[in-house]
Amino acid sequence: MPVNESDPDSPMPENQPESEPSKDERRRAMVDRVLSRAGTALTDDELVHESGAQADVLDRQALRRIDGLSTELEDVTEVEYRQLRLEKVVLAGLYSTGTAAEAEASLRELAALAETAGSTVLDGMLQRRENPDPGTFFGRGKAQELAEVVAAVGADTVIVDSELAPGQRRGLEDVVKVKVIDRVALILDIFAQHAKSREGKAQVELAQLEYLLPRLRGWGESMSRQAGGRVAGGEGIGSRGPGETKIELDRRRIRTRMAKLRKQIAGMEPARETKRANRTRNHVPSVAIVGYTNAGKSSLLNRLTDAGVMVQNVLFATLDPTVRQAETEDGRTFTYTDTVGFVRNLPHQLVEAFRSTLEEASFSDVLLHVVDASHPDPTGQVAAVREVLADVDTADIPELIVFNKADIADSVELSALLQRYPGSIAVSAATGAGFEELQTRIGELLPVPAHEVTVLVPYDRGDLVSRIHDEGTVVEEKHLPDGTALQARVDPELLSELEDYRKPDMFSGGTA
Repeated sequence: MPVNESDPDSPMPENQPESEPSKDERRRAMVDRVLSRAGTALTDDELVHESGAQADVLDRQALRRIDGLSTELEDVTEVEYRQLRLEKVVLAGLYSTGTAAEAEASLRELAALAETAGSTVLDGMLQRRENPDPGTFFGRGKAQELAEVVAAVGADTVIVDSELAPGQRRGLEDVVKVKVIDRVALILDIFAQHAKSREGKAQVELAQLEYLLPRLRGWGESMSRQAGGRVAGGEGIGSRGPGETKIELDRRRIRTRMAKLRKQIAGMEPARETKRANRTRNHVPSVAIVGYTNAGKSSLLNRLTDAGVMVQNVLFATLDPTVRQAETEDGRTFTYTDTVGFVRNLPHQLVEAFRSTLEEASFSDVLLHVVDASHPDPTGQVAAVREVLADVDTADIPELIVFNKADIADSVELSALLQRYPGSIAVSAATGAGFEELQTRIGELLPVPAHEVTVLVPYDRGDLVSRIHDEGTVVEEKHLPDGTALQARVDPELLSELEDYRKPDMFSGGTA
């Protein structure tokens, strides 16, 4: 059923034909579609390998708000509100280009984000408008209609599917009379709930402060700390002067805190570089698992390595990168790195704050790009991920697109996706289908040592044999009375250490 795209400021006909649905019926039908599809990307078929890895799931559920706790403007301050979980929300979106179906898909994703944050979605509406209203974002009539919906369903929060300017948020709040949150604030709230490591918490806090700084505002007389002109109130001589308002103090403290967080995050860089240098020095290739949030990256990592990473049926379930070791079919050692998930219109504050984490992808040898094949818009997911990766310089790294959740995806649409993206493969982390092909393809894409050598290593140099297995690719091996004979491909550094043990005729066709 089409979304009402009429101008809300124009009067509606008083008597509609019985065959035509009313405005409320059209909006309700749209909301039913949004809520019914919100779970499309949130299927219950994610594989859980280790029950112990799910301990954090119950902890996260405990973060949900207590029913009945109000967030109306007169009941909370700005600081207190940021410590609350969202509860009963109404979604609102505006689009000027594209189709109504694309706008509904974006609103479905917003509904999934809201539920991940711990709220209950009650209603929603869309407006087609050439340009957002500078005062209330929506048109005056649509904003008033939104206020009526909020009052009718008893919502305490409105979530807008765009980033609002500070003035637009205040103007819309004045009309709807409840708290207004935009898409950026919602994503930041989810990240704040899910961050576990010290670095992750610092990155999220920095992003939150960058978002909050231009949006600070006063809440009544308590925000005023002017000292001048209050002698009559008993302050006495010497209290006059321009003083400093509370909001100015807050801004100064926020800037000071942001500077401290940036210093902390920069101080964590040497530890990451040391770990990365160890892998580089030992010539351990790496595969970075990237993709849209809830595409199944953690489930894929669990299936490939038995990593035991927490898997939860929500968006942005894991934020902190996880590194696990694995081996190719021919015995080469490499690592998988599970990175933070992406989303459309990922707040630039988060991209900047998590740049150090995202840069793990730029140091990898292969990008394993996981896509949810059952999602209504998988091509949009691919475009959103590539847009973020373009900021961290991954253009020269081989990319393997993996369409996950093939067991619940439409077979016709899946075939079309495989044709659209040549070289991609389809797998299912839930059933294990396609994983043999996936592991073979990963082995083909990983770098192979450049120099082939045939050596006879004495038994007292078992350290060299171990390094050949760890850092190179063993083609053939046999044990002789004088030592271990190996035909292998190694890197230049190891090749120089094997010069004294070369025996080109140990194998038929061996090389010098």
